[in-house]
Amino acid sequence: MEMNCSISGTQNLQEQTERYLDDINEWTWSELLNALKRCQDLSLSRPSIVLHKCLDSLVGRLHLALEEHCCPSTSSSDGSALRFSCDTKSTESLKTVFSNGVWWFEELLLLNPDFVKMIVPLMLKRDFDEVVIARFLVYYQKSKISNASRDEKQKIIEVVVEMLYTLNHNSVSCKSLFSILRVALGLNINKCIRNKLEKMIGAQLDRGTLDNLLLPSRSGSSYLYDVNLVLRFVKAFLHEQKSRTSQMTLTRVATLMDLYMAEVAPDPCLKPSKFLALAKALPEYARRSHDDMYQAMDMYLEVHTEMSEEEKIKMCCALNYEKLSVEICINLSKNRRFPSKSSIHGLVSEQLKQTAKNSKSITSLPHKLDECENKSSKRDETSNRVMFDTKKLDFSDENERLKAHIQGIQWRVMELERVCKKMHTQMGKVMKSKVTSHSQLKSLPWLCS
Repeated sequence: MEMNCSISGTQNLQEQTERYLDDINEWTWSELLNALKRCQDLSLSRPSIVLHKCLDSLVGRLHLALEEHCCPSTSSSDGSALRFSCDTKSTESLKTVFSNGVWWFEELLLLNPDFVKMIVPLMLKRDFDEVVIARFLVYYQKSKISNASRDEKQKIIEVVVEMLYTLNHNSVSCKSLFSILRVALGLNINKCIRNKLEKMIGAQLDRGTLDNLLLPSRSGSSYLYDVNLVLRFVKAFLHEQKSRTSQMTLTRVATLMDLYMAEVAPDPCLKPSKFLALAKALPEYARRSHDDMYQAMDMYLEVHTEMSEEEKIKMCCALNYEKLSVEICINLSKNRRFPSKSSIHGLVSEQLKQTAKNSKSITSLPHKLDECENKSSKRDETSNRVMFDTKKLDFSDENERLKAHIQGIQWRVMELERVCKKMHTQMGKVMKSKVTSHSQLKSLPWLCS
């Protein structure tokens, strides 16, 4: 209004306002909130003297109240930290100040998103507990979103996500982030804001549940669930793990992904490339066992019967046959839905596991004999009732028989592989000769007439 120039030696409006605001600490809590409400009504969303003073005073009082809540012994004698709230809160509600220290969540609901965006940095400057700030932002979002218009919802979500992103990612729960995401999916929020939300969720993916991941696909997509979104979560998780690798968190996410694959496998519209992307999203060392992945693949192949042999082989490349249990290997060797190459791998893996098991038994046999002999000698010293002569036992022949049996199993496995390869070659030649004969018959003119 250009009323910042002195006229006739009197104070101008700007100087009078600044002098008036010097006494802002004497305002009651309700007067301070009322001043902020007036600023909103006047659309003073840009920094100004009045707005800055009001917000700074508000945050200062909240900080003092929270300090006294945490350390009641340090509270001042006149109770100035609570004086500003007495005119707006009943005696009963004041008890919540000491019970949880978050009574002000409800009070600050009168602020619009722009004011919330200004107040959070001021809280961080005064070292507010970031967990408390995150709880306030989530409370603000849930409370304001119910009666808001679509544009207002979009503004609230964008501001809340942007402010949460400035906090430590562990200060907000994974459950709260997924709750915000479900609202955001129905809105056309800014792409940059959406990426920030996905990164925060990805950083805590090991704390998520299967229900959290079962997000419906966007309109226009043929998939039942939004697989691409889950893949972005995993990518964000792996990026976060670069700085602090933890096998435990990797294993938890791998278990979660196996559950997710089993859930989306029956979707007839899910392409093999997308399912393979889910199977390969995590590094191979993230899983201690591939049994659950195998079962998810089995479900997928059962539904998608139109897959070619080449597509099946490509999908099975994600399986580590050495990490399959003996029971799963036996099942794989008999499973006709899987390609023959995978069945052979399953059979070989099963035989190798059995061989390793038998070899372990052979290795431990001499040790067991020594233990048995030592126990026997001790019993002979204490009593003559038990007579056990280990010299009569000759285990050398038994060891040789077991070794020969193991070598026989290995030889049969190798022979089976050679036979299978030979059968594949012969089948290819037969099919080729049939095609050639058929084409030659068609070329004969007397057959066509």
